[in-house]
Amino acid sequence: MAEGRLAGKTALVTGGGRGNGRAIALAFAREGADVAVHYVAHAAAAEEVAATIRALGRRSLVVRADVARRPEVEAMVEQVYAAWGRLDVLVNNAGVLKRTPFLEISDAEWDWMLDVNLRGCFLMGQTVARRMVAQGGGSIVNVSSVGQKLAGRGVAHYCVSKAGVGMLTKAMALELAPLGVRVNAVCPGTIVTDMNRADAARPEWVEAQYSRLAVRALGAPEDVAGAVVFLAAEQESRLAVGTSIYLDNGRAIW
Repeated sequence: MAEGRLAGKTALVTGGGRGNGRAIALAFAREGADVAVHYVAHAAAAEEVAATIRALGRRSLVVRADVARRPEVEAMVEQVYAAWGRLDVLVNNAGVLKRTPFLEISDAEWDWMLDVNLRGCFLMGQTVARRMVAQGGGSIVNVSSVGQKLAGRGVAHYCVSKAGVGMLTKAMALELAPLGVRVNAVCPGTIVTDMNRADAARPEWVEAQYSRLAVRALGAPEDVAGAVVFLAAEQESRLAVGTSIYLDNGRAIW
C-alpha cells in the first residue's frame, strides 16, 4: 500500500522529463502517486524519469503530445485514462521561453509563445477537467511565473502568456470548484534549470538576480515541486481555490 500525501492518486505532468517538471513528477511518486510523464521533444529524458518512478514502486507512463494541438491532447489524455481509468491531478508545466526585444518579436514567435504557454494550458485543462468532473473531482495545478505579475525586458510575449495563465487559473477555478475540481497556480521566479545553468555560473548574472530579490538566493526545481505537491494534496490545500503561490524570494513584493 502506497504511503504519502498523494497515496493512491494518479497524475499527469506535462513537460515532465526535465527541469521543474522532472522534480514535480519525482516528488509526486515519492508521495505515493502514479505519474504519467509527458514530453514533446525529449523522449529519452521522459523515459529516464519514468524509470526512476517505477524504481520507487509506482506506475509510470510516458506520453507524447503537442499541448497546443487539441487532437494530440485528447489522444494523450485518452491514453492515460485507458491505462489507469482516472486522473486525479494534472500539472500544466510544459512551457517555452525565448528572450527577444519587443521591437524584434515576429508574428511566428509571438504565436508560438502564446500557443504553448497559454493555449496549451487551456486545452490540457479543459480536456482533463471534463473527465475530472465526470469522475467526481480532481486537482489542476498550472505552472505560471512571476512574469504573470511583473514585466521583463525581452520577454513581453512570455509575460503576456503567463499573465493569461494567471487569469485562466482564476476563471477555471471559479467555474470548476462547484463541480469538484480545484485549480491553482504556482509562480516561480528565478529557478536554476538546464535553461539557465550556464548563466547561473556567472557571478555577474547571479548578482543581477539578487539585486531584485528580498532574499539573496536562487531557487531549485525541488522548491517548485514542494509547492505543487501541497496544492495537489487535497487534505492540506482544500481551501486553496484559484490562488497563485509566488516562489520568487520576494521579487513580486515591489
